[in-house]
Amino acid sequence: MLRTNKDKIVKISVIGEVVSPVIGASIYKISADGEPVILPGVGGITYNIRVGDKATGWMADHVEPGVSLENRVKDSRMPHAQSRALNVLSCIGNKATVVEGDAKGEKGVVVGKHGGIEHVMVDFPQETLEKLVIEDKVQIKAYGVGLKLLDLPEVKLFNMSPNFLEKIDPEIKKGKLEIPVTHRVPAAIMGSGLGRNHVASGDYDITMFCEETCKEYGLENLRFGDLVAIENADHSYGRIFRKGAMSVGIVTHSDCVTAGHGPGVTTLFTSKKGMIEPVIDDGANIAKMMNLRDDL
Repeated sequence: MLRTNKDKIVKISVIGEVVSPVIGASIYKISADGEPVILPGVGGITYNIRVGDKATGWMADHVEPGVSLENRVKDSRMPHAQSRALNVLSCIGNKATVVEGDAKGEKGVVVGKHGGIEHVMVDFPQETLEKLVIEDKVQIKAYGVGLKLLDLPEVKLFNMSPNFLEKIDPEIKKGKLEIPVTHRVPAAIMGSGLGRNHVASGDYDITMFCEETCKEYGLENLRFGDLVAIENADHSYGRIFRKGAMSVGIVTHSDCVTAGHGPGVTTLFTSKKGMIEPVIDDGANIAKMMNLRDDL
């Protein structure tokens, strides 16, 4: 068992409401091939897509699995501060509880964080999805920000609950942290989300427009909730290309038709010196690791 500082990190409540899907002023999205299309995207309760399902091939653009949450309370002194806290403090693997409506008391698990729109995605059992309605409130026990590895501090942790870290069960071997992943991804095809100076919220996208690269790395089979390794990517203070660096994240939203976009990845581990050794394992998906579904 890896030694961490989990006894020193704060567990605190954050809350969001099930948010409606949104469509911008332009009804059409223009694909990377120049085709105008109309597709569902972010927000809402997605009844037929959960972690463990494929993240590619849907008639959708940036669709989010399960239930999408946002805190829409506005403070005139600090606009969006509470929504930002929901996104930054929520960690993958945190427990979520419905606190009002027909599904009151039902439990779920945080499985994703989406940048730009700043949504937090929660997986609930199918029967709970049928009870939920838009604007129902969901409270999360946010626990994980500040988590560190005591025996390998060069590997930084982000957006991850101690519980999920234990389910991943990485091991230190020959001075490196071995982490199970379903895929390796070259940094060259990472797109939207580059340019931030932190990775404490949101995600960045695997662009899927080079068929040769997608076939080489098997990316057509990406699933929501997969752990993936981004090669030559350092996420220590934002997202940059650095030869020899390695980062691991979790797939949180679907592929996209828009140039520069694709399946989103929320950062979990990073090492600018390459002290992460990804190990290919088809079972490296949060749905399996946390027993979120009976049909996988």
